[in-house]
Amino acid sequence: MALYQTIFYQPLFNALVFFYNIMPWSDLGLAIVTLTVVIKLILFPFTVQSLRSQRALQELQPKIEELKRRLKDKREQLSKAMMELYKNEKVNPLSSCLPLLIQLPFLIAVYQVFRSGLNSESLDLLYPFINNPGSLNHISFGFFDLAAPSPVMAVLAGVAQFFTTKMLITKKPPPMVRGTEGAKDESMTAMMNKQMQYFMPIFTIVIGLGLPAGLTMYWFLTTLLTWVQQLYFFRPKKLPLKI
Repeated sequence: MALYQTIFYQPLFNALVFFYNIMPWSDLGLAIVTLTVVIKLILFPFTVQSLRSQRALQELQPKIEELKRRLKDKREQLSKAMMELYKNEKVNPLSSCLPLLIQLPFLIAVYQVFRSGLNSESLDLLYPFINNPGSLNHISFGFFDLAAPSPVMAVLAGVAQFFTTKMLITKKPPPMVRGTEGAKDESMTAMMNKQMQYFMPIFTIVIGLGLPAGLTMYWFLTTLLTWVQQLYFFRPKKLPLKI
């Protein structure tokens, strides 16, 4: 626990106080916005790797669904065929998950910062070269209490999560003839995707309603920036211009 605090919690807390000190009017909300952007920049290489893997898996999904349809009752052959497909296409299905796991300690550390780091006692963890402000003003933009839960910010985080999840929904496989087993599998996949598209935003809102507004603001901004990155990486590929 001490090692985790030294590597993650303390640096993030010091960065937040540093930005708090240099922001106009020492606005904690502006400090959170700046800290969010800095964390996204630090994690950018991992995010790029994750998004590229997710796009590659999206483009492979029709082929995967076709294999599942043809080899539905031959699990061993299906497993070998999928591994061969991943190998031929040079796609690692786990590579899209690993970068997300790397980001998890940062999210936990940020959660701890906003849960217990906004009181005066936590300022003892400041580095010697970080100016101690004596206390942190929870009120941002003159009216927004970042230490208390905010239904508005929780809903905004949920909406951002909706659009982010929607963009990650895998491409639909080629339509099957109605009444076939393939058509049933296609309907099941579409139903599961739709459930996930709505479950994640609802989950985000429910959890966000009980969190400090500072943390839900960070969650909202992080999800929003991720959505913007997805817009870029999932854009339709353009054919190179011929000269």
